[in-house]
Amino acid sequence: MKVLPFKIPKPEQDALALEINRSQSFYDKLHQHEEIQVSLIAEGEGTLIVGDSVNYYSKNDILVIGSNIPHVFKSDTDASKVSYMITLFFTEDSFGSHFFELEELKELQLFFKHAKHGFKITSQQEIMKELFFQLEKSTKFKRFIILLQLLKLTSDSNFTSLSSFIYEKKYTDNEGKRMQNIFEYTMNNFQKEISLNTISEVANMTKNAFCKYFKKRTNKTYVQFLNELRIEHACKLLLSNKDLSVIQIAEQAGFNNMSNFNRQFKNLKNTSPSEFKKTY
Repeated sequence: MKVLPFKIPKPEQDALALEINRSQSFYDKLHQHEEIQVSLIAEGEGTLIVGDSVNYYSKNDILVIGSNIPHVFKSDTDASKVSYMITLFFTEDSFGSHFFELEELKELQLFFKHAKHGFKITSQQEIMKELFFQLEKSTKFKRFIILLQLLKLTSDSNFTSLSSFIYEKKYTDNEGKRMQNIFEYTMNNFQKEISLNTISEVANMTKNAFCKYFKKRTNKTYVQFLNELRIEHACKLLLSNKDLSVIQIAEQAGFNNMSNFNRQFKNLKNTSPSEFKKTY
């Protein structure tokens, strides 16, 4: 299976694909696909990289990932032994090249606008969750109706973006493999020290070439990306491990300097680690 692009398996005649993913962990390779992805995380938690941004996902999250956005799920199998996701895949042209341009469907345009950077729903989750759970036993016609209902609800709901920058060009297979290696190594080793020399070797590039390559494709430096990954992990620990001190959390997130940890945390979250823990 190619890492990039990823082909969504579905019968040739089907315009809409339903995927029920029940396993120990989700597919953990960086990939992109033409189809827009609308998913419910029914069970599981972990890290989600979309485009240039690091996110944390957990049970009951409803996620939308737009067409050809590179993304990867990294399941936290220590926190949850089961990963369960219900997903609908479709393109803007699945039901005809001008279907979503119909006057009756104009109010869904907000969905497609927000999907370009991916987004997570922050309101009306319960009613949407019920619709997702109906999908598995529904007819294909009913699934189509549910999709329209979900698109309408997501268009009217509050949301947070999953990424701020999307590399416009599709990755070649070689580029996809290289970015996959970079992300996979980083997600598996962020709790240790990772030098630019080390990650450049993983990418099979010189340090200068790697820095330019990564910045062009993510609109941020590798160090910025690494710090975001560490801070998201620290946030998770702050909320789920009451017995750990802030110093212990900093160390487990990969920071060996408290002042740097506090500075990076405040830059990304606009508050201190202690205040974040109290607030949430």
